[in-house]
Order: sequence, then C-alpha cells, then structure tokens
Amino acid sequence: MEIRKIGVALLGLGTVGLGTYKVLMAQQEEMPYKTGAQAQIRRILVRNKEKAAAKIGNAELITDCFDDIINDDSIEIVIELMGGIEPARTYIEAALRAGKHVVTANKDLIASDHGKLMDLAKENQCDLMFEAAVAGAIPVITPLKQSLAANHLSEVMGIVNGTTNFILTKMSQEGMEFDEALALATELGYAEADPTADIEGLDACRKVSIIASIAFNSRVSFDDVVTEGITKLSAHDIRYAKEMGCTIKLIGMAHSDGKAIEAYVAPMLIPENHPLASVNDSYNAVFVRGDAVDDAMFLGRGAGELPTASAVVGDVFDVARNIVHGCNGRISCTCFKHLPIVPMDDVYSKYFLRVEVEDKIGVLADMADVFAGLQVSVEQIIQKRKRGDSTDIVVITDKVREGDFKKAVQCIAKKPTTRAIRSTIRVYTCLLYTSDAADD
Repeated sequence: MEIRKIGVALLGLGTVGLGTYKVLMAQQEEMPYKTGAQAQIRRILVRNKEKAAAKIGNAELITDCFDDIINDDSIEIVIELMGGIEPARTYIEAALRAGKHVVTANKDLIASDHGKLMDLAKENQCDLMFEAAVAGAIPVITPLKQSLAANHLSEVMGIVNGTTNFILTKMSQEGMEFDEALALATELGYAEADPTADIEGLDACRKVSIIASIAFNSRVSFDDVVTEGITKLSAHDIRYAKEMGCTIKLIGMAHSDGKAIEAYVAPMLIPENHPLASVNDSYNAVFVRGDAVDDAMFLGRGAGELPTASAVVGDVFDVARNIVHGCNGRISCTCFKHLPIVPMDDVYSKYFLRVEVEDKIGVLADMADVFAGLQVSVEQIIQKRKRGDSTDIVVITDKVREGDFKKAVQCIAKKPTTRAIRSTIRVYTCLLYTSDAADD
C-alpha cells in the first residue's frame, strides 16, 4: 500500500517544539496505521540555526526564513510553537491563507483571536487545532467539541496551572508560606524566573476564556474573565480550610444557565471529597458537568516537553486523517450563541473571610450587625487564634451576591477595631459535594 506523505513545518524549537519533534519521529513507523498517512518534518523555523541544528543533529531541516515554509507546496501542516502574539499571529494567518492547516499550543493567541482565526480557517477550508493550548496533555478541547457535543454544559471548572497547584500543595501538605513554596517551585523549574502570569492567575485566565467559549458555544474573551491570584494566601488560611474539611485550590470557573455566563479565576475552598481536592503538585484537572453526561473529570500533566507535545501531535494526527479523507475544516468555530457575561458583582458565592481585629468584647456582635444590615447571610462566625491584643475572626457566609459582600467587607475594614482584612476566599458549593447546598 502506498503511504500518503504529508509535509510538516515546525515554527519554534523550544521545550515544546523539541518535544513535538521527538514524538513525531517516534511515531513514524506506526503513524500510517493510525492515520492512513505519514507526517514528515520538512522545515523547522528558528532564530538561531546553529543552536537548533545541534539539538536535532540535522541542519538541513533548519531555516530562519518563513518564506521557505509558506512557499513550499509539499508542506501541508504548520505547527506553531513559538508562543506570544507576534509574529505567531502573522505566520498562522499566512499559513491559513496559503491553504495550510495549523496546529498550535499558543494559549495567548487563541484566547485573544480565536474567533478571527477560526473564521479564516473556515474561509480557506483548513483545520485549526489547539488542544495543547489548555491543560497540556489532558484532552479537553476535542472532548468538548466532539465527545460531549450532545450535552448542554452548565459548568466547566478546573485546576489549569501546574505552578500554582504545586505551590498550594506545598503550603497545604508541608505548612510552607507562599514565598517559601514559590522559591521551591522556582528551584525545581515549575515556576518561571518571572512567575507573574502563573501566580496572579493570568495563565489560567486565558485557558478559562478558551474552554468557556467552547463549552457554552458563546465567545468569552480574556477581558471577560475576572482574575485573582494566590499571592495573598497564607498558611493560616490553609490551616483554617483544613479545619473546615476543605483544601484551597486556584480554580478556573465557568458556569452557565443557558442564558448568561459566569467566568472567573480565583482561589477557592474545595470540599475534601470533591474530585479536584486530591489533584496535587503540578497536575492539572478539568471537571465538567452536563445534562446528559452528568459529571466527568479529565486529569493529567498540564505542561512539560512531552506531555504538551502529546496533545500537539494528537492534533497533527487528526489533521492528517482529515487530509486523507478530504474532510478538512469539518469542525469550525462553535460559538454560535451570544450570551452575556454576568458582572462579577452579581455573581453569587459563599465566602471565607479572615479578619484580624482587636481582642475586645463586642467585636463579633458589631461584625454580625454589619452583615445583617447589608443583607449578607452568615453561616458562622468563629474566633480563632490570638496574637497579643489581637485575634483572628473567621466568617463563613451563605451564598450571597458578591457586590453586597464587598460592601460588607469595606464597612468592616473601616471599623476602629479592625486591624486588617487578611483574606477573602470563595467557597465552592455543589449539590453533590456539600451537605449544606440544598438551596444551590
């Protein structure tokens, strides 16, 4: 049987690019049986040709000129692994206009330009695949678009940043403070030299915008996702959460009732019996709820050379099958709805509030009066540890409107007996995983 040869170009040979090269080479023998074709790397675009050639031991594949790729008719698939917005956007658009199919792991670009790029792909009857843009090796995009397409999804939430999950795991299991855990993550290579995008939730925000758009068939932009990081968390918060039977995770949350969408990234208290509570270290997980599937969870490595390359090459296999059968572009943009985004002040949540106050009579009653006056229902108020003449007060609210809760916190912060608002953290509530969620 004659095997169809499909030319492939790699844009970038960094960590994921090199991993993709390795996986593609390892699959050469079995690929024809899996896809009906053999994807062969013809060109690799880099900035430093000598350094790249040394990585793979083949200088003939290396180029620093994109024209060598765009003008080569034998190249049918372009794999963009450069990251960032430019020149990645320009290269992807040029490839699609030239009728070349594109596979990318670029979460920044997909989060900002997903709709435009999908429209351009459809216009040119090309595939645009981006499974690796969310949660590394974990298959999420393809299941949402295909396997779970028969569902009306109501919730997609998850741990989609390995760096922050590693930090929170160390804080929870070993009692580390945030700065200590971040230093360890940096030493072990889990955190970048500049960890801002991870610890401030920006990386997770981009991923939430992508999966929410696909899950609810309505465009959710990066700017629609309200984002909080983990920098304000302390070991005290972790300990108090444990006392409540919870753990704290940085959660990317997207919820829809079919009429509107809520989307945000924030630290959250998760009940210990929820599947996400046991996802530790650098692992990622995405939890999905639908009207037909009920609950499903996807778990695995969220980053790294070979895990991310696994998702990239999986997309290449899909494109190769489509080329063989002449059905490229069969799944275009699925955002056919135009649902509004719920303003964060109108989102309802339970909250954990930790306040340092003067240790004196009447403080608890005064605080309760503030909440009652602003219609913030309180589940419990607990006095915790003392430090000299001050003490920690922990408040757990019922489900309340965020705007009302913020007003209450602002009023408490102005009280003369208040030393500091130490933390405000959402508490995840779900009918299946909490005993007091009858009103959810």
